[in-house]
Amino acid sequence: MTPTTGVRQAGVRRSREALLTAAAAAFVEHGVQAPVRDIAERAGVGVGTVYRHFPTRADLVSAVYRHQVAECTALAASLREQPIPAFEALERWVAAFVEFLVTKHGLSEALHSDDPSAAGLHALILEELVPACSSLLVASQDAGEVDSRVDALVLLRAVGNLSITGPGYGGEEAGQMVARLLAGCRTAVHPAPGA
Repeated sequence: MTPTTGVRQAGVRRSREALLTAAAAAFVEHGVQAPVRDIAERAGVGVGTVYRHFPTRADLVSAVYRHQVAECTALAASLREQPIPAFEALERWVAAFVEFLVTKHGLSEALHSDDPSAAGLHALILEELVPACSSLLVASQDAGEVDSRVDALVLLRAVGNLSITGPGYGGEEAGQMVARLLAGCRTAVHPAPGA
């Protein structure tokens, strides 16, 4: 690989990352039908660049979903490495997962489509996010901070249900309710703050 090729590939990666971030933000605000021009402007690229990376809207939606799953998975690994209490790591990860879910609900229309690019997206939850959550949950349980009966898949489903937004119930309210859910998972020797 020549130096020019390496620089070009790095530019393509940066452009793709900027597009995924911009598309995720646009989908939260306007749904998956957000104008491509808006996404391109947010990313600081031309409309043609969007279509070069993602020829169809379904390709873009699928890529945003996969990108966010990868970010959530990487965050769990990063939090396990930090010198913080296990429960704090779990709280931080769940807060990021709630943010992901608010975006995901904006993508739900596309996720339920028959488009081949959306195939397997739900499996990512089981393959990537359940193990990521479980690693932090088990650490909290081993530290005696979380009830040992709490299961990662059940916790993620509960968080998912609490993160379905609607009129009068947005991301902030979802975050508050999920924080209450996590507080209820604590062991008696680690009561929730203010309890």
